[in-house]
Amino acid sequence: MGAAAARSALASAGRAANEAVSFVVFLLLDALEVLLCVVYKVADYVVEGAWRPCYCSSSAATGKIVVSERGGSKVVSMLSATRLHLEDISDTLYTRPSVLASAAAASSASSQSQRRAPAPGVTVHSAIVQMLRGKVGAGAGDGKHRPYPSPRWSDCHCANCNPADTDRLLFVHVEAPPQGTPTEEDVLFIHGFISSSGFWTETVLPHVSPAARSRRRLFAVDLLGFGRSPKPADSLYTLREHVEMIERSVIERHGVRSFHLVAHSLGSILALALAVRHPAAVRSLTLVAPPYFPVPRGEVGTRYVLRAVAPRRVWPPIAFGASVACWYEHLSRTVSIVLCKHHRLWELAFRVFTLYRVRTYLMDGFFCHTHIASWHTLHNIICGSAGKIDRCLEVVRDQLTCDVTVYHGSDDELLPVQCSYAVKAKIPRAQVKVVDGKDHVTIVVGRQKDLARELEEIWDRKR
Repeated sequence: MGAAAARSALASAGRAANEAVSFVVFLLLDALEVLLCVVYKVADYVVEGAWRPCYCSSSAATGKIVVSERGGSKVVSMLSATRLHLEDISDTLYTRPSVLASAAAASSASSQSQRRAPAPGVTVHSAIVQMLRGKVGAGAGDGKHRPYPSPRWSDCHCANCNPADTDRLLFVHVEAPPQGTPTEEDVLFIHGFISSSGFWTETVLPHVSPAARSRRRLFAVDLLGFGRSPKPADSLYTLREHVEMIERSVIERHGVRSFHLVAHSLGSILALALAVRHPAAVRSLTLVAPPYFPVPRGEVGTRYVLRAVAPRRVWPPIAFGASVACWYEHLSRTVSIVLCKHHRLWELAFRVFTLYRVRTYLMDGFFCHTHIASWHTLHNIICGSAGKIDRCLEVVRDQLTCDVTVYHGSDDELLPVQCSYAVKAKIPRAQVKVVDGKDHVTIVVGRQKDLARELEEIWDRKR
């Protein structure tokens, strides 16, 4: 009893120390974010001739907007004729209170009212409107607009990061039987956040058996804004945009009729959305470490998921990294400049350090994206899909008959195992397989042979 009490006291002291240190660290990061906002406005103005709106600015809308109802959805039309579905945009893009503001809200009686869903309206954040209208040039008064430069000065300019995108389709890695060989079905692999198709092509795909390959085409995509896919500067990287790009680049372009879905992390959200849009075509659904957080009653879904994914804690390190990426627009842009803009230097240094004995496909996927893509995808997909995932899971449960299998590592510190059990609670027929000793990445990397064999067993099952 004494040892247990000592361990409990030590754990409590550790949590208290973590909270205290985290409060100070993120208080300093809040101040640094304000400074970086000014720095980047000046830098953008000097290099690009105008500064791009950020989400630190006022939430008042700018420009002429018209709201209409289309299929039950609120749609905003800007002067540029761009149509924006309001429900696609997460309010966490521009509703991220500082540490002090959060502490004050938590200690005040009004905190309950602050967590309620905002009253419905049609106000659109100024950054969103300006982003879709394009950058206003020196002749702002004449109403002429030109698009934002892509890539920006703070992005990498290499050919891998900026592919020729005349057809605006995703990069798709395809492995198919010899030409003329009929196939029964296809398999679509979707990677997670700040990753690429290499997450699958360098791990699982090489271990798919010849028998399985003879009957199926294997597709692995680089998502919009990542890897060798286009990275448009005027995109908000919403769930709708990501899914429609996959449809155009894979399903329509390659004539896919019947397919299995295999997705990791953030890709699981896209896989669920695809399954809902193509219920008759999906043969099986395999989700690896899905980011599903059921939202308690009375909470604003987007903000609840933001706090769950990024708790603003310095420990564990992966939580600290997620918190910096989610809460700080300009600080995360700085990280992107250091890592992504100079990714060729980092990759070369790593290869030299390891004497060219370690493959760098994970680094390639991690570095090859833009800040605009990662920032909006993080908020509009992971945070913004809080309510959408529930609806997708219900459709899969009630209207689809395909097998649903969920894998999760027991040591995943980014997304807890409870996320996968929550999927099963929503879809009772789903099978959850927890792999001991594996985390968010090693649930695939390091056990690719086993996973390839297990996937083939799933594909061969009869519905």
